[in-house]
Amino acid sequence: MGITSILSLLSGVALFLFGMSLMGDGLKKAAGEKLELILYKLTNTPIKGVLLGTAVTAIIQSSSATTVMVVGFVNSGMMKVSQAIGIIMGANIGTSITGWILCLSYIEGSSGIAQLLSTTTISAVVSIIGILFKMMSKKSTYKNVGDIMLGFSILMFGMQSMSGAVSPLRENPHFVNMLTMFSNPFMGILVGIAFTAVLQSASASIGILQALSVTGAVSFASAFPITLGIGVGAACPVLLSSIGTNKNGKRTALIYLMYDLFGMIFCAVAFYFVNAFVQFDFMGVTMSPISIALLNTAYRMITAVILFPFIKQIEKIVFRLIKDTAEDREEQADFDLLEERFLNYPALAIGQSHTAMNGMARKAKKNILRAMGLFANYSEERYSKVQDKENLIDKYEDKVGSYLVQLTGRAMTETQSKQVSILLHTISDFERLGDHAVNLSRSANELYEKKIAFSDEATYELSILSGAVKEILDITVNAFSNDDVDAAKMVEPLRELINVLCNELKSRHIVRLRNGKCEMKQGFAFNNILTDFERIGAHCSNVAVALLESEAKDFDTHEYQKSIREVNNEMFTELYEMYEMKYNIGRYKKAKKGK
Repeated sequence: MGITSILSLLSGVALFLFGMSLMGDGLKKAAGEKLELILYKLTNTPIKGVLLGTAVTAIIQSSSATTVMVVGFVNSGMMKVSQAIGIIMGANIGTSITGWILCLSYIEGSSGIAQLLSTTTISAVVSIIGILFKMMSKKSTYKNVGDIMLGFSILMFGMQSMSGAVSPLRENPHFVNMLTMFSNPFMGILVGIAFTAVLQSASASIGILQALSVTGAVSFASAFPITLGIGVGAACPVLLSSIGTNKNGKRTALIYLMYDLFGMIFCAVAFYFVNAFVQFDFMGVTMSPISIALLNTAYRMITAVILFPFIKQIEKIVFRLIKDTAEDREEQADFDLLEERFLNYPALAIGQSHTAMNGMARKAKKNILRAMGLFANYSEERYSKVQDKENLIDKYEDKVGSYLVQLTGRAMTETQSKQVSILLHTISDFERLGDHAVNLSRSANELYEKKIAFSDEATYELSILSGAVKEILDITVNAFSNDDVDAAKMVEPLRELINVLCNELKSRHIVRLRNGKCEMKQGFAFNNILTDFERIGAHCSNVAVALLESEAKDFDTHEYQKSIREVNNEMFTELYEMYEMKYNIGRYKKAKKGK
């Protein structure tokens, strides 16, 4: 095989992969978000999941792409791990449709209908229509259709290039001997795994195997183990997509690998065990593109049929391999509280929602403290954990919020309706606290990466303010969790002091900037931190006010916030003065003088 043939083969592979990618992307864009919505809405039973996974993968022609989407859904909490298994099974069946589409590239003829149905004619017509849609249409839908048609044409042309490049090899004895080596099951499986892991596409590997089959040197004995290995190799991009996801996301990716691995082991053991006694006479049969497509489809359907009854067992295995921590079990326990049967009993449903929100409140507080800790002790692991926990807090908002919205449709008393309304408002405040944890972590990341350090005075001031922020978080979360109205009354004076401190610290930092003690880059970071601290205090105040409102029959939020700031409000004044003494930023200068 000369250098020209090798380049022709590689260019054919490149065109094939590009065409498949272009066609798949066009299909996904043309469908918009409908495919994704269908995926996570219509998977309440395993059989539906299999059928849906098959259909969606047949459309986008990539089991990896379907599974990557599913990993994302499971990671975000929109789909359970058990729902994902059925879709993955279906995706493995649906991806075999590509092999049948590629069979069109082997339809040839010199006259009549055969000529009209030839690859050259089909590709030419489709590419002309596709480029017209792409270049002349103003609507994005038609442009996407144009991408689909162009992708199909490029894919077909790539297959022709591959077939043309390897066609002379049918006379090459070295090539025939090499393919004969793959009839060894172990070697064939390893080649299938390695080749697909590199290409990151089972469809591409099957396409190349079909192209090689035109040489007449590919027997069933060689094609079968390679096909088994191709399924396992396709797990590589899915496993890569799970990097950075939560445990359920990783479990979903592992299911894809385990499914293909179990299917490969079972089919290989069963087939070669029977063959050892029966000696199948079709092992030496020469494979064609159509027979390879048939073999691929049959293997994937048999695997699905065999493993379908064991969906629950597969789920148990991945949960044992990737175990939950005590914290994970606590999170799941919070979500398990929100059962639909409780919706018929509003008082009970409200209580369950409040308990789940207690978990949300604790995690929001802990994440802010985790983010604040990054300023003194930064690490990428801690930084990433802040982002992960923010996703969890968002999940709480989605789960509890959806549950309470469902509850609003049930018959409730006026008091219960008021409680639900207050809880819905409070959820958004806890979620926003989580957002400020992320903002603080990004500020810490910026300081670390740009090697920015605050002056000793600025560091001291932030430490004092941080103490006040930690205390307001403690008071707020404890007040909410315990329905402690007295504790809730302690929040507003501290919030007021935090606002005063933030304004004072901004003024002091401006003075340092003017005097050259700090640089502008430090000023931006310092100001961002103060803004987040100020907003954290505001959201804590909202939660406390909501708690007071839930306990009072006639409560006016604006009147409350106005009255407690009045000088004659003894409790407010007393608490404010206490906090003012506790968080006195003037002590830094006194400490400097005493040295």
